Amino acid sequence: PAFEAVRDWVLSIEGGPLVGLALATNVLSALTGSASGGLTIALGALGETYMQLAATHGIDPALMHRVAVIGAATLDSLPHNGAVVTLLAVCGATHRESYFDIVMVAIVGALLALAAVIAVGATVGSF
Repeated sequence: PAFEAVRDWVLSIEGGPLVGLALATNVLSALTGSASGGLTIALGALGETYMQLAATHGIDPALMHRVAVIGAATLDSLPHNGAVVTLLAVCGATHRESYFDIVMVAIVGALLALAAVIAVGATVGSF
């Protein structure tokens, strides 16, 4: 029931299939703490629906894939991510000392790239 609620929420997002797919992979990557996990779940559960939406809106599947992959690689770097925990342990750092820098590089940078890809893709199509 919880996943159905998330699915219904994601599919009701305004802004078109590119924005909806980006948010779907974002949310699922955040929940799993893994880009590959979030992408696998999102495309497994919603891929067919988004392919139909892409066909309806004339969006190239390659652009949809690009948005899905970049979207999955944004919120996968939350504090519970295994790679983040390992990185900080290997470096002898704490979340308090270093996590702001990780957010700026791994999350904010990826979100800016995602916004740029969605904006350009929505304007000129696949590139």
